[in-house]
Amino acid sequence: MTTPAHFTSQALGLAAQALFLSNPNPRVGCVLVAPDGRVIGQGFTQQAGGPHAEVVALRDAAAAGQDVRGATAYVTLEPCAHQGRTGPCCDALVAAGIGKVVASIADPNPLVAGQGFARLRAAGVAVEVGPGAAESRELNIGFFSRMVRGTPWVRLKAAASLDGTTALHNGTSQWITSPAARADGHAWRARACAVLTGIGTVLDDNPRLDVREVPTPRQPHVVVVDSQLQTPPDARLFMAGRACYIYAATQNDDKKAALEARGATVVYLPNPQGKVSLPAMLRDLARRGVNELHVEAGNKLNGSFVREGLVDEMLVYLAPTLLGPGLGMAHVGPFDTLAQGLAMDFTSVERVGPDIRLVARVRGRDAF
Repeated sequence: MTTPAHFTSQALGLAAQALFLSNPNPRVGCVLVAPDGRVIGQGFTQQAGGPHAEVVALRDAAAAGQDVRGATAYVTLEPCAHQGRTGPCCDALVAAGIGKVVASIADPNPLVAGQGFARLRAAGVAVEVGPGAAESRELNIGFFSRMVRGTPWVRLKAAASLDGTTALHNGTSQWITSPAARADGHAWRARACAVLTGIGTVLDDNPRLDVREVPTPRQPHVVVVDSQLQTPPDARLFMAGRACYIYAATQNDDKKAALEARGATVVYLPNPQGKVSLPAMLRDLARRGVNELHVEAGNKLNGSFVREGLVDEMLVYLAPTLLGPGLGMAHVGPFDTLAQGLAMDFTSVERVGPDIRLVARVRGRDAF
Protein backbone atom coordinates (compact mmCIF):
# COMPACT_ATOMS: atom_id res chain seq x y z
CA MET A 1 0.00 0.00 0.00
CA THR A 2 1.49 3.32 -1.10
CA THR A 3 -1.26 5.86 -0.50
CA PRO A 4 -0.61 9.18 1.24
CA ALA A 5 -2.78 8.00 4.16
CA HIS A 6 -0.53 4.98 4.54
CA PHE A 7 2.60 7.13 4.69
CA THR A 8 1.00 9.41 7.29
CA SER A 9 0.04 6.36 9.35
CA GLN A 10 3.60 5.09 9.05
CA ALA A 11 4.94 8.45 10.25
CA LEU A 12 2.56 8.37 13.23
CA GLY A 13 3.79 4.89 14.09
CA LEU A 14 7.35 6.20 14.08
CA ALA A 15 6.31 9.14 16.28
CA ALA A 16 4.92 6.69 18.83
CA GLN A 17 8.39 5.17 19.11
CA ALA A 18 9.55 8.46 20.64
CA LEU A 19 6.96 8.13 23.44
CA PHE A 20 9.53 7.41 26.18
CA LEU A 21 12.42 9.18 24.46
CA SER A 22 11.94 12.72 23.19
CA ASN A 23 10.68 14.68 26.25
CA PRO A 24 10.46 17.63 26.51
CA ASN A 25 10.43 17.74 22.72
CA PRO A 26 7.31 16.53 20.91
CA ARG A 27 7.01 12.98 19.60
CA VAL A 28 7.43 13.29 15.84
CA GLY A 29 7.85 10.81 13.00
CA CYS A 30 8.96 11.41 9.41
CA VAL A 31 8.81 9.28 6.26
CA LEU A 32 10.53 10.31 3.03
CA VAL A 33 8.87 9.05 -0.16
CA ALA A 34 10.47 9.23 -3.60
CA PRO A 35 8.41 10.42 -6.60
CA ASP A 36 7.98 6.78 -7.63
CA GLY A 37 6.35 5.93 -4.28
CA ARG A 38 9.30 4.21 -2.59
CA VAL A 39 10.08 4.91 1.07
CA ILE A 40 13.68 6.10 0.98
CA GLY A 41 14.17 7.34 4.55
CA GLN A 42 12.42 7.42 7.90
CA GLY A 43 13.00 8.34 11.51
CA PHE A 44 11.64 9.75 14.75
CA THR A 45 12.77 12.43 17.18
CA GLN A 46 15.64 11.39 19.46
CA GLN A 47 16.48 12.47 23.00
CA ALA A 48 16.59 16.19 23.76
CA GLY A 49 19.67 17.65 22.09
CA GLY A 50 19.65 14.89 19.47
CA PRO A 51 18.31 15.12 15.91
CA HIS A 52 14.65 15.66 15.16
CA ALA A 53 12.61 13.26 13.03
CA GLU A 54 13.25 15.05 9.73
CA VAL A 55 17.02 15.02 10.18
CA VAL A 56 16.99 11.36 11.25
CA ALA A 57 15.03 10.51 8.09
CA LEU A 58 17.40 12.51 5.87
CA ARG A 59 20.39 10.74 7.42
CA ASP A 60 18.67 7.39 6.97
CA ALA A 61 18.22 8.11 3.27
CA ALA A 62 21.80 9.31 2.90
CA ALA A 63 23.14 6.18 4.61
CA ALA A 64 21.24 4.07 2.08
CA GLY A 65 22.54 6.14 -0.85
CA GLN A 66 19.07 7.47 -1.70
CA ASP A 67 18.53 10.74 -3.58
CA VAL A 68 15.89 12.78 -1.72
CA ARG A 69 15.59 15.57 -4.28
CA GLY A 70 11.95 16.00 -5.22
CA ALA A 71 10.80 13.58 -2.52
CA THR A 72 7.79 14.11 -0.25
CA ALA A 73 8.33 14.30 3.51
CA TYR A 74 5.40 12.99 5.56
CA VAL A 75 5.89 14.44 9.03
CA THR A 76 3.56 14.43 12.03
CA LEU A 77 4.29 18.00 13.17
CA GLU A 78 5.27 21.22 11.44
CA PRO A 79 9.05 21.25 10.85
CA CYS A 80 10.64 23.58 13.37
CA ALA A 81 11.88 27.00 12.27
CA HIS A 82 14.03 28.06 15.22
CA GLN A 83 17.55 27.41 16.42
CA GLY A 84 17.51 25.48 19.67
CA ARG A 85 19.86 22.68 20.61
CA THR A 86 19.51 21.65 16.97
CA GLY A 87 19.08 23.64 13.77
CA PRO A 88 15.78 24.41 12.03
CA CYS A 89 14.32 21.31 10.38
CA CYS A 90 12.58 23.34 7.69
CA ASP A 91 15.99 24.58 6.50
CA ALA A 92 17.38 21.03 6.48
CA LEU A 93 14.49 19.88 4.26
CA VAL A 94 14.97 22.79 1.89
CA ALA A 95 18.73 22.23 1.68
CA ALA A 96 18.16 18.54 0.89
CA GLY A 97 15.90 19.40 -2.05
CA ILE A 98 12.63 18.01 -0.64
CA GLY A 99 9.81 18.86 -3.05
CA LYS A 100 6.76 18.56 -0.79
CA VAL A 101 5.96 18.38 2.91
CA VAL A 102 2.77 16.75 4.19
CA ALA A 103 2.45 17.68 7.86
CA SER A 104 -0.21 16.51 10.28
CA ILE A 105 -0.55 19.67 12.36
CA ALA A 106 1.03 23.06 13.03
CA ASP A 107 3.53 23.35 15.87
CA PRO A 108 1.95 25.25 18.82
CA ASN A 109 5.37 26.47 19.97
CA PRO A 110 5.29 30.28 19.56
CA LEU A 111 8.84 30.06 18.16
CA VAL A 112 7.43 28.02 15.25
CA ALA A 113 3.63 28.47 14.92
CA GLY A 114 3.43 28.52 11.13
CA GLN A 115 6.89 29.90 10.46
CA GLY A 116 8.17 26.49 9.42
CA PHE A 117 5.45 26.21 6.79
CA ALA A 118 6.07 29.79 5.65
CA ARG A 119 9.79 29.19 5.15
CA LEU A 120 9.17 25.99 3.25
CA ARG A 121 6.69 27.67 0.93
CA ALA A 122 9.01 30.65 0.44
CA ALA A 123 11.69 28.23 -0.72
CA GLY A 124 9.32 26.66 -3.27
CA VAL A 125 8.41 23.56 -1.26
CA ALA A 126 4.75 22.52 -1.56
CA VAL A 127 3.06 22.17 1.83
CA GLU A 128 -0.06 20.24 2.79
CA VAL A 129 -1.40 20.28 6.36
CA GLY A 130 -3.98 18.12 8.08
CA PRO A 131 -3.63 14.35 7.59
CA GLY A 132 -3.35 12.67 10.99
CA ALA A 133 -3.88 15.92 12.92
CA ALA A 134 -6.00 14.43 15.73
CA GLU A 135 -3.64 11.49 16.23
CA SER A 136 -0.55 13.69 16.32
CA ARG A 137 -2.11 16.13 18.78
CA GLU A 138 -3.23 13.31 21.05
CA LEU A 139 0.24 11.78 21.02
CA ASN A 140 1.60 15.18 22.06
CA ILE A 141 -1.23 16.32 24.35
CA GLY A 142 1.27 17.38 27.03
CA PHE A 143 3.40 19.39 24.61
CA PHE A 144 0.32 21.17 23.27
CA SER A 145 -0.84 21.84 26.85
CA ARG A 146 2.49 23.35 27.82
CA MET A 147 2.69 25.52 24.71
CA VAL A 148 -0.94 26.70 24.64
CA ARG A 149 -2.00 26.75 28.33
CA GLY A 150 1.39 27.24 29.96
CA THR A 151 0.84 24.21 32.22
CA PRO A 152 1.54 20.49 31.88
CA TRP A 153 -1.14 17.91 31.11
CA VAL A 154 -1.96 16.51 34.55
CA ARG A 155 -2.71 12.80 34.71
CA LEU A 156 -3.76 11.46 38.13
CA LYS A 157 -3.10 7.74 38.62
CA ALA A 158 -4.81 5.55 41.21
CA ALA A 159 -5.09 1.83 41.95
CA ALA A 160 -8.22 0.73 43.75
CA SER A 161 -10.59 -2.11 44.56
CA LEU A 162 -13.84 -2.45 42.67
CA ASP A 163 -15.56 -0.40 45.37
CA GLY A 164 -13.01 2.41 45.04
CA THR A 165 -10.78 1.77 48.05
CA THR A 166 -7.13 2.74 47.50
CA ALA A 167 -5.95 1.84 51.02
CA LEU A 168 -7.43 0.12 54.05
CA HIS A 169 -8.39 2.08 57.17
CA ASN A 170 -4.93 1.30 58.61
CA GLY A 171 -3.15 2.56 55.50
CA THR A 172 -2.32 -0.81 53.93
CA SER A 173 -2.32 -0.54 50.13
CA GLN A 174 0.36 -2.87 48.75
CA TRP A 175 -0.68 -4.46 46.60
CA ILE A 176 -4.32 -3.99 45.59
CA THR A 177 -3.74 -4.53 41.87
CA SER A 178 -1.73 -7.16 40.04
CA PRO A 179 1.91 -7.17 38.84
CA ALA A 180 0.59 -6.70 35.30
CA ALA A 181 -1.21 -3.51 36.33
CA ARG A 182 1.87 -2.23 38.14
CA ALA A 183 4.03 -2.82 35.05
CA ASP A 184 1.47 -1.02 32.91
CA GLY A 185 1.51 1.86 35.38
CA HIS A 186 5.28 2.09 34.99
CA ALA A 187 4.82 2.46 31.23
CA TRP A 188 2.62 5.49 31.92
CA ARG A 189 5.30 6.83 34.26
CA ALA A 190 7.87 6.37 31.51
CA ARG A 191 5.94 8.52 29.03
CA ALA A 192 5.63 11.41 31.50
CA CYS A 193 8.18 14.17 31.91
CA ALA A 194 7.78 14.06 35.69
CA VAL A 195 6.18 11.96 38.44
CA LEU A 196 4.68 13.89 41.37
CA THR A 197 3.84 12.81 44.89
CA GLY A 198 3.24 14.42 48.27
CA ILE A 199 5.33 14.47 51.41
CA GLY A 200 2.93 12.05 53.12
CA THR A 201 3.72 9.36 50.56
CA VAL A 202 7.46 10.08 50.85
CA LEU A 203 7.42 9.70 54.64
CA ASP A 204 5.09 6.68 54.73
CA ASP A 205 6.38 4.64 51.78
CA ASN A 206 9.82 6.08 50.89
CA PRO A 207 9.16 5.39 47.19
CA ARG A 208 11.71 5.58 44.38
CA LEU A 209 9.15 6.87 41.86
CA ASP A 210 11.27 5.60 39.01
CA VAL A 211 10.53 3.31 36.07
CA ARG A 212 11.59 -0.27 36.75
CA GLU A 213 8.98 -2.56 35.23
CA VAL A 214 9.44 -1.58 31.57
CA PRO A 215 12.55 -0.66 29.53
CA THR A 216 13.06 3.08 29.20
CA PRO A 217 15.88 5.24 27.80
CA ARG A 218 15.26 7.96 30.38
CA GLN A 219 13.87 8.33 33.89
CA PRO A 220 11.17 10.94 34.52
CA HIS A 221 11.92 13.83 36.83
CA VAL A 222 10.47 13.61 40.33
CA VAL A 223 8.36 16.30 42.00
CA VAL A 224 7.45 16.46 45.70
CA VAL A 225 4.82 18.75 47.22
CA ASP A 226 6.35 19.35 50.66
CA SER A 227 5.02 22.45 52.39
CA GLN A 228 7.27 22.20 55.48
CA LEU A 229 10.38 20.75 53.76
CA GLN A 230 10.20 17.42 55.56
CA THR A 231 11.74 15.34 52.75
CA PRO A 232 14.62 13.31 54.28
CA PRO A 233 17.96 13.88 52.51
CA ASP A 234 18.37 10.09 52.38
CA ALA A 235 14.99 9.49 50.67
CA ARG A 236 15.09 6.86 47.95
CA LEU A 237 13.63 9.21 45.37
CA PHE A 238 16.99 10.90 44.91
CA MET A 239 18.58 9.34 41.85
CA ALA A 240 21.60 10.34 39.81
CA GLY A 241 20.83 11.67 36.38
CA ARG A 242 17.32 12.97 36.92
CA ALA A 243 15.98 16.26 38.18
CA CYS A 244 14.19 16.45 41.53
CA TYR A 245 11.95 19.43 42.28
CA ILE A 246 10.68 19.99 45.81
CA TYR A 247 7.99 22.65 46.26
CA ALA A 248 7.61 24.17 49.71
CA ALA A 249 5.55 26.86 51.42
CA THR A 250 7.59 27.56 54.55
CA GLN A 251 11.10 28.86 54.11
CA ASN A 252 13.83 26.85 55.84
CA ASP A 253 17.21 27.54 54.30
CA ASP A 254 19.04 24.89 56.35
CA LYS A 255 16.75 22.13 55.10
CA LYS A 256 16.87 23.61 51.61
CA ALA A 257 20.66 23.46 51.62
CA ALA A 258 20.62 19.82 52.77
CA LEU A 259 18.23 18.83 50.01
CA GLU A 260 20.05 20.79 47.35
CA ALA A 261 23.23 19.00 48.40
CA ARG A 262 21.46 15.84 47.21
CA GLY A 263 20.79 17.47 43.83
CA ALA A 264 17.25 18.72 44.46
CA THR A 265 15.89 22.06 43.33
CA VAL A 266 13.83 23.61 46.14
CA VAL A 267 11.20 26.16 45.14
CA TYR A 268 9.15 28.24 47.60
CA LEU A 269 5.63 28.82 46.25
CA PRO A 270 3.25 29.44 49.19
CA ASN A 271 -0.43 30.19 48.84
CA PRO A 272 -2.39 32.34 51.34
CA GLN A 273 -3.28 29.24 53.37
CA GLY A 274 0.36 28.36 53.98
CA LYS A 275 0.35 25.42 51.55
CA VAL A 276 2.10 25.04 48.22
CA SER A 277 0.32 26.92 45.46
CA LEU A 278 -0.47 24.10 43.05
CA PRO A 279 -1.41 26.36 40.09
CA ALA A 280 1.86 28.29 40.49
CA MET A 281 3.75 24.99 40.73
CA LEU A 282 2.24 23.79 37.45
CA ARG A 283 3.24 27.00 35.71
CA ASP A 284 6.76 26.64 37.09
CA LEU A 285 7.01 23.02 35.93
CA ALA A 286 5.91 24.08 32.45
CA ARG A 287 8.71 26.64 32.36
CA ARG A 288 11.05 23.79 33.25
CA GLY A 289 9.89 21.79 30.23
CA VAL A 290 7.37 19.40 31.81
CA ASN A 291 4.76 18.30 29.26
CA GLU A 292 2.96 15.45 31.03
CA LEU A 293 2.81 15.37 34.83
CA HIS A 294 2.01 11.95 36.29
CA VAL A 295 0.52 12.29 39.79
CA GLU A 296 0.84 9.36 42.20
CA ALA A 297 -0.15 10.78 45.57
CA GLY A 298 -2.41 10.21 48.55
CA ASN A 299 -6.09 11.02 48.59
CA LYS A 300 -5.59 14.39 50.32
CA LEU A 301 -3.23 15.80 47.69
CA ASN A 302 -5.27 14.15 44.95
CA GLY A 303 -8.31 15.90 46.40
CA SER A 304 -6.53 19.25 46.28
CA PHE A 305 -5.73 18.75 42.60
CA VAL A 306 -9.36 17.87 41.89
CA ARG A 307 -10.89 20.67 43.97
CA GLU A 308 -8.66 23.27 42.33
CA GLY A 309 -9.61 22.08 38.86
CA LEU A 310 -6.10 21.01 37.94
CA VAL A 311 -6.68 17.40 36.87
CA ASP A 312 -6.99 16.76 33.14
CA GLU A 313 -7.17 12.99 33.10
CA MET A 314 -7.57 10.03 35.47
CA LEU A 315 -5.67 6.77 35.02
CA VAL A 316 -7.34 4.18 37.25
CA TYR A 317 -6.63 0.50 37.77
CA LEU A 318 -9.49 -1.45 39.35
CA ALA A 319 -8.92 -4.85 40.95
CA PRO A 320 -11.76 -7.40 41.04
CA THR A 321 -12.05 -7.33 44.81
CA LEU A 322 -14.14 -5.55 47.45
CA LEU A 323 -12.27 -4.00 50.39
CA GLY A 324 -14.97 -2.04 52.16
CA PRO A 325 -14.38 1.24 54.00
CA GLY A 326 -10.98 2.84 53.62
CA LEU A 327 -9.36 5.67 51.73
CA GLY A 328 -10.73 6.74 48.35
CA MET A 329 -8.97 8.04 45.28
CA ALA A 330 -9.39 11.71 46.11
CA HIS A 331 -10.68 13.48 49.20
CA VAL A 332 -13.39 15.74 47.78
CA GLY A 333 -16.90 16.65 48.83
CA PRO A 334 -19.22 15.88 50.41
CA PHE A 335 -21.50 17.16 47.68
CA ASP A 336 -25.15 18.01 48.07
CA THR A 337 -26.11 17.40 44.43
CA LEU A 338 -24.89 15.04 41.72
CA ALA A 339 -24.22 18.04 39.50
CA GLN A 340 -21.36 19.10 41.80
CA GLY A 341 -19.34 16.07 40.77
CA LEU A 342 -16.51 16.28 38.26
CA ALA A 343 -17.84 15.29 34.83
CA MET A 344 -15.53 13.04 32.83
CA ASP A 345 -15.58 10.93 29.69
CA PHE A 346 -14.02 7.51 29.37
CA THR A 347 -11.42 7.48 26.60
CA SER A 348 -10.13 3.96 27.20
CA VAL A 349 -11.27 0.80 29.00
CA GLU A 350 -8.80 -2.10 28.82
CA ARG A 351 -8.17 -5.38 30.58
CA VAL A 352 -4.68 -5.55 32.14
CA GLY A 353 -4.05 -8.96 33.61
CA PRO A 354 -6.92 -9.62 36.04
CA ASP A 355 -7.56 -5.89 36.46
CA ILE A 356 -9.27 -3.15 34.44
CA ARG A 357 -7.51 0.02 33.34
CA LEU A 358 -9.74 3.06 32.91
CA VAL A 359 -8.66 6.34 31.36
CA ALA A 360 -11.16 9.15 31.92
CA ARG A 361 -10.70 12.70 30.71
CA VAL A 362 -12.24 15.72 32.38
CA ARG A 363 -14.92 16.90 30.02
CA GLY A 364 -13.72 19.76 27.82
CA ARG A 365 -10.16 19.86 29.21
CA ASP A 366 -8.57 19.09 25.86
CA ALA A 367 -10.31 22.02 24.12
CA PHE A 368 -7.28 24.28 23.85
